[in-house]
Amino acid sequence: MKRAVVLLSGGLDSVTALAIAKEQGFECYTLSFDYGQRHDAEINAAKKLSVQLGALDHKIINIDLRTIGGSALTDNTIDVPEDHPDGIPVTYVPARNTVFLSIALAWAEVLAAEAIFVGVNAVDYSGYPDCRPEFIAAFEQLANLATKAGVEGQKLTVHAPLMTLSKADIIQRGIELGIDYSQTVSCYQADDDGYACGRCDSCHFRRQGFEMAGIVDPTLYQSN
Repeated sequence: MKRAVVLLSGGLDSVTALAIAKEQGFECYTLSFDYGQRHDAEINAAKKLSVQLGALDHKIINIDLRTIGGSALTDNTIDVPEDHPDGIPVTYVPARNTVFLSIALAWAEVLAAEAIFVGVNAVDYSGYPDCRPEFIAAFEQLANLATKAGVEGQKLTVHAPLMTLSKADIIQRGIELGIDYSQTVSCYQADDDGYACGRCDSCHFRRQGFEMAGIVDPTLYQSN
């Protein structure tokens, strides 16, 4: 069996990427990060989803990005915005996907895995620079230059299967694959039980996606 490391945040996009990796015949090893984000709800969701979708192993890596700050997700003195400003918002976490993919790469090399799956998207998203196809292509090139496996000819591919899909398309694809999206947490400021605020950028794109897909939104909101 071919193996893949899948970055699993516990949100809608990452679980869809996991389901796609499974559909493509990969044995999946899921990786989540406790990086000092505002809540643990998404990590708890990732644990459950990893089991539900049959991952062979799930690791949670602790990296406290609060020590450098610079984002509303890792610095409680910066408010999570509830509008949708132009440009890169303060919810961008500096170099987050580069850090996460680097650790996924290390585990992939240990596992002799041939792929990494990540649920980044460049259509309905907040404008983060590390969610673009150019970034994924550049990281894949780096991965094959920087590792023993790559030097010895064991090519690794970074898959971003959601990159060009709208949020509605992603949801429709996930429903086809049998995903229960009520178990996912996307909100930047969810409460301890995983209930979403319904106001942040992530909630906006998620809610809009269900509306555009014509599917009832199963998200649990704090106002409900």
